[in-house]
Amino acid sequence: MALVSVVMPVHNSAATLGASIRSVVAQTHTDWELLITDDASTDGSMELLAEFARQDERIRPEPAPAQGGAARARNLALERARGDYVAFLDSDDMWLADKAEKQVRFAAEAGTPLTFTSYYKIDADYAGEAADFTPNGRVVWAPDRVDYRAMLVQDHIGALTAMYDRKALGTRLMPDMPKRQDYALWLSIMRDGACARALREPLALYRAQRPGSLSSNKISLIPYNWALYRRHEHLSVPRSARALAGAAWHSLRKSRI
Repeated sequence: MALVSVVMPVHNSAATLGASIRSVVAQTHTDWELLITDDASTDGSMELLAEFARQDERIRPEPAPAQGGAARARNLALERARGDYVAFLDSDDMWLADKAEKQVRFAAEAGTPLTFTSYYKIDADYAGEAADFTPNGRVVWAPDRVDYRAMLVQDHIGALTAMYDRKALGTRLMPDMPKRQDYALWLSIMRDGACARALREPLALYRAQRPGSLSSNKISLIPYNWALYRRHEHLSVPRSARALAGAAWHSLRKSRI
């Protein structure tokens, strides 16, 4: 079986962390390592991680040397990756039990180094486990395939569903950006000519942010998207403006799910 390196950044996530980790432990594909970076938590998250690590040697948490944000936390975990594939899961989201098995099989057949899936949205206060989840109809459907040009106007890839082929790409780190670093990583992979292909079955659970939070406020992402287009992708002002308009429209539509 292919080894899957699962990357998880943690910061004060004690309330949801256990369910996220258990959703990885419950995978039908058992050849994985869960690489966790605790980004200076103060709520007991690191103690909880240590307990999980004592129970399962595949769970490998380490503290960050200093609080540095999600990109640095993910990169510290990525630098320890040994897997054939690298996948991502945040500490408030979950995978369904057959996610890794189905996606590894799909990735081996797809002929592209970057794959992703559809996913369900769940409420921020959902208290159950992934195993308890009943399909709720709130699905963010992935397109069959997406190329660099299409990705510029919409980030089609939910980070909790993404998986890249480390044998083909090597270890690819995320740009050190305060937000949109996952989007920047997908773009950097696809800029080199690869398209991403999707297993359209929903295989993960994304915890929707509460109304009024920074993450749910689409307007707040505008400056981060603009910086991504201009500084990371080096697009012209007109092309950046067109991409930004498209991203805003698609983001508004997705937020209604």
